[in-house]
Amino acid sequence: MANSKKKGTSFLVILFRLFLLIMSPVIIYIGYYIYREFNVGFIHYREFGIRIPKGYTIHGVDISHHNGVVNWSALSSMKVDKIQMDFGFIKATEGKRMIDSKFYQNWLRAHQSGIICGAYHYFRPEISAQKQADHYIRVVNLKSGDLPPVLDVEETNGQSVAAIQKGVKEWLDIVERHYGVTPILYTGAVFYKNYLGKKFDKYPLWVAHYHSGNKPRIGRKWHFWQHSENGNVNGVKHAVDFNVFNGTKQDFDKLLKE
Repeated sequence: MANSKKKGTSFLVILFRLFLLIMSPVIIYIGYYIYREFNVGFIHYREFGIRIPKGYTIHGVDISHHNGVVNWSALSSMKVDKIQMDFGFIKATEGKRMIDSKFYQNWLRAHQSGIICGAYHYFRPEISAQKQADHYIRVVNLKSGDLPPVLDVEETNGQSVAAIQKGVKEWLDIVERHYGVTPILYTGAVFYKNYLGKKFDKYPLWVAHYHSGNKPRIGRKWHFWQHSENGNVNGVKHAVDFNVFNGTKQDFDKLLKE
């Protein structure tokens, strides 16, 4: 009986070793793929709590009332290994009436801290684009050196592709005429492909795409990339969206309102 158990155990050990031998190339490949996709091109910064993509020199955050009270002076002065927040997109409005409860406070204090500011409108496709554009214009006073106006489009709310595109284009046209600068379009990589596409390729794109390697996977030129929603930065108690700009300081300056 004892010899029979030993033989059975030995057979299982041989089978296990054989399995490992056969599967080793597969395990190594999977490990390499994960490493390549999620580590190469990034540096993990303990202070920021996330991996920061390499190769970008201009970094920023986007902020709304969800982030609570922001100490912009502390945020702008934080610097780790030459990385600091150069710009901030601040939520201004939503729909045809809502003003972000922290907008005026954030807008004033961010400017005072030296952060380059942009104001975004959260688009509601079921509401008149004209009324939404007028609402944004009443609230947001852009000055020389500010980023262009931003339209955040990420919901369908039961509207067709044609209706969404029509409304988005109307908002962009009205706002561009008023401020004299081409607005920035914010959306997710998949949303852009499914609902916006080539009709909006002329607009500077701020794209949200997480876990996508060292750049967003989108088949067009992009200007800003929201690469994480879990960043930490001085002056903010809650997790913050982190972004990078795709270009040089000269490219960045060309975007700013004159």
